[in-house]
Amino acid sequence: MSPPPGPLLAYGTNGLTDLRLADALALLADLGYQGVALTLDHMHLDPLAPELARRTAEVAKRLDQLGLAVAVETGARYVLDPRAKHGPSLLDPDPAARARRIGLLTEATRIAADLGATALHCFSGHRPPDTPDEVAWARLADAFTPLVEAAEAAGVPLAVEPEPGHLLQDLAGFHRLRQALGGPEVLRLTLDIGHCQCLEPLPVAATVTAAGPWLAHVQIEDMRRGVHEHLPFGDGEIDFPPVLAALDATGYAGLVSVELPRHSHAGPQLAAESHAFLRSAWGTARAEVV
Repeated sequence: MSPPPGPLLAYGTNGLTDLRLADALALLADLGYQGVALTLDHMHLDPLAPELARRTAEVAKRLDQLGLAVAVETGARYVLDPRAKHGPSLLDPDPAARARRIGLLTEATRIAADLGATALHCFSGHRPPDTPDEVAWARLADAFTPLVEAAEAAGVPLAVEPEPGHLLQDLAGFHRLRQALGGPEVLRLTLDIGHCQCLEPLPVAATVTAAGPWLAHVQIEDMRRGVHEHLPFGDGEIDFPPVLAALDATGYAGLVSVELPRHSHAGPQLAAESHAFLRSAWGTARAEVV
């Protein structure tokens, strides 16, 4: 069966951490996925290990052989600090700690360019305790300034993700950062469909429509209102055909990546089931539009 037009179906490697990267890529291609959301981590293209350029070139070659598009994600939990999840962040009170995160994201920008990635994903991090809101937002804008410059130089969209519980946790937060930076064209949006269900004020399909002009990367999974837990399709509350129809209507043609980072134990099975679910849901969405 030929793939649907429009967005490219992908799966995140953070949901396949029990597989070697080469095996994960081959699995996704065999299942009919058109892309992969590659999380840089110790088990999958470690950004801190030796011979990064050589290893990146090998991954790029394999992606080309398999016909997989790629987006680079930077949400690895302990890649910088083995004791602090997602630490240090762009909001860390210590300038040296913030610089470590900026350095990693700058390196990730170069990796994304070398892979021919559709986007480089990132997020803000949590607001540190006792940090006033205005201070945190100013710190975030300062941190993003060199990242925007790096993304512009590399020609890779910098796609920030609103993350529940983070300083930048919703679409309004994305626009606040964008305006603080003067609206750079390279600063785009990673929209997580489950997060929309979790906390955005508008219905999910309406949020997708509102986000359309800035989309560079989309993550997708099921979720329940008010609960930030990534769920397999059918285990949450989202009615997907209207959401996918809204995404089609935006004209978005990038990756739509299944995001199940806590389900690696069943990764191959869920990758197969997720592909079948999304193909069916998209078929329903397009039949209803016609």
